Amino acid sequence: MPPIAGHARSAALLTAALLLLTACGGGGGDSSAAKSGGADGYPVTLKNCGRTVTVPAAPRRAVPVDQGSTEILLSLGLADRLAATATWTDPVMKGLEKANAEVPRIADNRPSSEKVLDQEPDFVSASFESTLAKGGVAPREQFEKLGVPTYVSPADCTAKDNSKDGDGVRTGALTMDSVYTEVRDLAKVFGVPERGEKLVAALRTRVRGATSGIDASGTSLLYWFANSEAPYLAGCCGAPGIITRELGAKNVFDDTHEEWPQINWETVADRNPDVLVIGDLTRKSQTAESAAKKIAFLESNPATKNMDAVRHKRYVLLSGQAMNPSIRTVEGLERVAAALRTFGLAG
Repeated sequence: MPPIAGHARSAALLTAALLLLTACGGGGGDSSAAKSGGADGYPVTLKNCGRTVTVPAAPRRAVPVDQGSTEILLSLGLADRLAATATWTDPVMKGLEKANAEVPRIADNRPSSEKVLDQEPDFVSASFESTLAKGGVAPREQFEKLGVPTYVSPADCTAKDNSKDGDGVRTGALTMDSVYTEVRDLAKVFGVPERGEKLVAALRTRVRGATSGIDASGTSLLYWFANSEAPYLAGCCGAPGIITRELGAKNVFDDTHEEWPQINWETVADRNPDVLVIGDLTRKSQTAESAAKKIAFLESNPATKNMDAVRHKRYVLLSGQAMNPSIRTVEGLERVAAALRTFGLAG
């Protein structure tokens, strides 16, 4: 996901917060969580993004600090186990509104580490390595020192280099298998593996339904997440790559492995995609977040207004979460497939 507004952090405040949390019981969940440590199936140990994560008991005060992670946990029926959530680009996924309303949101963008620690979490999860790193909420080590296990979506670290600035570089194509792994891992952590399998099966069924009989070969797509001055556009191999490959289409920027490279509009116009897939975001940390603002820009900017997709208004509107590796990538696949059929660009 392209960068969001950051927060100033004080090392002194962080240290104080860590000491306070330690005094409250080492990251403590409630007493029932502590007593469940010897229950069948625990501790749970996972390999996650180069780390070994051990969860001693089923979390009771989890804090997912990215929307994608939150929506998985809500989809698994775990709202009552969440102490808080943070970092949202979109309204919650349809069907989860009631469950989501039960969980406090401590920040629309990335929260300070102090806000997270105030929740006395016993488990912290994120969709992106950058969220639990220096410059994000806090490095994973900070939570682990308190005995608070952390988890990052494998979709953000499998065949991906996040060591440099930006949103990372894919060394291989992302597949839905990484998303399915995340669902299963989180279901296992919370002691509800059967719910994880049910959710994965439902997602697989939707993928088959969206792609059944479709052939979009010969159709070119461009994915625009945010920012009008220096737009973040999808490279070959992230979540938009899943959508493109499943439909047999072509991403006009499949020659870059950067997750969300910033590319000038003159280059975009030269590539002249058949269809523009644009993020319809509700956050307010970049320019042109909403689809309405993006379309207004495209139709007035001299470099873009004569592109085929703009002249024919071939726009597909997606949530930010549908353009990130998440369970909503399936939602993105469904919407793009339906639009291509409507435009007469897919068999």
